[in-house]
Amino acid sequence: MQIGVIYPQTEIQRDPSVVKAYAQGVEQLGYRFIAAYDHVIGANPASRPGWRGTYDVDDAFMEPLTLFSFISAITPKMGFATSILISPQRQTVLLAKQAATLDVLCGGRLRLGIGIGWNDVEYEALNEKFHNRGERSEEQIELMRLLWRSRSVNFEGKWHKVTDVGINPLPVQRPIPVWLGGGEDRVVRRIARMADGWMPQFSPDANGRSTFERMREYAVEYGRDPSEIGLDGRVTVRGDDVDGWAETVSRWREIGATHVSVNTMGDQVRDVDDHLNRLRKLKEALGKASAAVSQTS
Repeated sequence: MQIGVIYPQTEIQRDPSVVKAYAQGVEQLGYRFIAAYDHVIGANPASRPGWRGTYDVDDAFMEPLTLFSFISAITPKMGFATSILISPQRQTVLLAKQAATLDVLCGGRLRLGIGIGWNDVEYEALNEKFHNRGERSEEQIELMRLLWRSRSVNFEGKWHKVTDVGINPLPVQRPIPVWLGGGEDRVVRRIARMADGWMPQFSPDANGRSTFERMREYAVEYGRDPSEIGLDGRVTVRGDDVDGWAETVSRWREIGATHVSVNTMGDQVRDVDDHLNRLRKLKEALGKASAAVSQTS
């Protein structure tokens, strides 16, 4: 199981030296990948009475693919995952090109986690339709995979027409792994049918295990081997319950997670050293737990 971190978009200074210090610190601690959230724009709540969005115009977000292009040059071993990038609000061929370029620059270390999002304000600003975003995302995946595999592509779907063109250079990974977020049943079925992995929001408890098993059952229905579909769990490290953090990682491993993303956001920690210190404490706790298991086995 690979353990990575979620880049603290809203709680870290927007300065290249700070980004460098964080990314290299994470790599030195032995974490395997960096994941990043995606929001292109934020809404101004002052002009929207009753706004209930999780983030708004005052929350800073770096664009994930651009961010990873910078980090990949200074972290030779680190993997990258968009977690998640809202694909239906983007032009599909351009997204395929951007992801392929990043995959080339980082030497094939990219997982493209995508979802359909909740923020209709972003769709409006990017001139894409909100109501059909789920169905369009399926066609996007199909087209991107063709573009990542082939020198030249012909494709005509419900929303896309591509006539004998290619995105040279092709990515290192052909195709780039596509992981999906979300948890509604129709999304779970989409994951089972066409995704390389799942980035869910559930907890590693009995309900979470049941949801994961339901996805695996759907995969069998679609003629797929469920063991080929990865699972990226989430561990939030807040407060001082270091043993509890390590226990959550262990529970994800028991469920069958292939990856775990560690989130240090939530306590309004804005200093890079504080974020790295939390990650260091978790690594130490995991090391102790592993040693204890080895002694008893």
